[in-house]
Amino acid sequence: MEYKIELRDEFIKLGQALKAVHLVQSGVEAKEVITAGEVLVNGEVDLRRGRKLYDQDVVSYKGETIRIEK
Repeated sequence: MEYKIELRDEFIKLGQALKAVHLVQSGVEAKEVITAGEVLVNGEVDLRRGRKLYDQDVVSYKGETIRIEK
């Protein structure tokens, strides 16, 4: 499945994006899956929960995709 997040501000943080589309239930769960290397940003593993996502960034987790749009 593909989710889209429309930015209200300049960016959204990676952990917030995962929570926004309910791929994780909490900030703690987001931190766990990100630091375990389970989340890809633009095709590469990113271990930073606070990674800022901007327009056109793509997040992948467990076969799900999140597209960030302005």
